Amino acid sequence: MGELYLVGTPIGNLEDMTFRAIYTLQHVDLIACEDTRVTKKLCHHFEITTPLKSYHDHNKEQETETLIDMLVAGKTIALVSDAGLPLISDPGYELVVRAREQGVTVVPIPGPNAGLTALMASGLPSFTYTFLGFLPRKSRDKTALLETRMYQDSTLLLYESPHRVKDTLEVIAQIDAERTVTLGRELTKKFEQITTAPVTSLLEQLETDIPLRGEFVVIIEGATPIEGTAWFETLSVEDHVTHYIDEGMKPKAAIKKVAQEREMSSKTVYNIFHDIH
Repeated sequence: MGELYLVGTPIGNLEDMTFRAIYTLQHVDLIACEDTRVTKKLCHHFEITTPLKSYHDHNKEQETETLIDMLVAGKTIALVSDAGLPLISDPGYELVVRAREQGVTVVPIPGPNAGLTALMASGLPSFTYTFLGFLPRKSRDKTALLETRMYQDSTLLLYESPHRVKDTLEVIAQIDAERTVTLGRELTKKFEQITTAPVTSLLEQLETDIPLRGEFVVIIEGATPIEGTAWFETLSVEDHVTHYIDEGMKPKAAIKKVAQEREMSSKTVYNIFHDIH
């Protein structure tokens, strides 16, 4: 039985590549990667000659079983993403599940992560946080998700493209114009930028002080507990409504009460509770 290595790679600065990651990639039988062109450059820099095999969202259904067959036959395989940690908003989940089902040993090789790198320098609370990955593309779906998440006291981490980051900040501002947000871009690179400010201020800085280039890390400050209602801050909107229904309230009354406590519209709470987007 072979072994599957999940190898973290740099998110921009090649000096962040670990000795253990280099050694692993040099000694496995195969490297499965998102884009062979990207990984080929990495391997060339560190004089790694291991064969590469493409493994991404568009071919994972057929390639997962191919890789599993190789692992079961005793081959060692490393999985890498184009940058950062495999599986964290990148392909690999299905492969890890199948490998574990087959009794294959799965070995994580730690490395850089964009979300946590930005969080460290953000100045926002880091003792509890929720990673949301990439948000839905449609503004309506994005709004529904953030309306639920932004009323929790956990710091929120997410990734966004330069083409959609402005829309995301506008949605955040609509929900809470005073919320503090961090934008991180070009992390670990020469022009790294990590800016923390009220969301309305960040919107003003976009394109002038904050160029819309490169993937963004967006970090949203958790909700500030309100005196007398802090008990529900860890609940989702759905669980908050269900709490009152379980206490004997009618759904309509429960929705109205939750809307009042969270300072949201009854329509928004209704839509979230009934999963209407």
